[in-house]
Amino acid sequence: MRVVIDTNLLVSAVIRDRLPERVLLWCLGHSDIEWLVTPEIMAEYSAVIQRPKFSLPRATIDWWLELLAADTQMIEARGNIDFPRDRKDAPFLMCAAAGEADYLITGDGDFSEAQALIATPILSVRAFAQAVAPQTLVAPEG
Repeated sequence: MRVVIDTNLLVSAVIRDRLPERVLLWCLGHSDIEWLVTPEIMAEYSAVIQRPKFSLPRATIDWWLELLAADTQMIEARGNIDFPRDRKDAPFLMCAAAGEADYLITGDGDFSEAQALIATPILSVRAFAQAVAPQTLVAPEG
């Protein structure tokens, strides 16, 4: 399975120990799952989790960056997808299309309008967890 993961989920995973973190670590821990990135996406991941407003310890930042560098699959996404609603989202759409991703996982509502631009299903983190590993990833309610 090939996935593309939006930066907002990485931030949620790094800051909180909840479903986004479980999903990201689950993806990284399964050799049959390829987390696709481009150089532009990796640069965004790095820049965003190092923002002073998050006040993350250096060790936490380094741990995540080392994990991402070691366990993601770097691809080149040539071409262009015009997504005027939020141009910062275009690299994720291009990565999903170029890498023939099975899923683009996001918490960003802007992506719902982008579904018509790519064949890759765009899912929330909860919808992804329920689709691929509900027993493992989704905590029982109650």
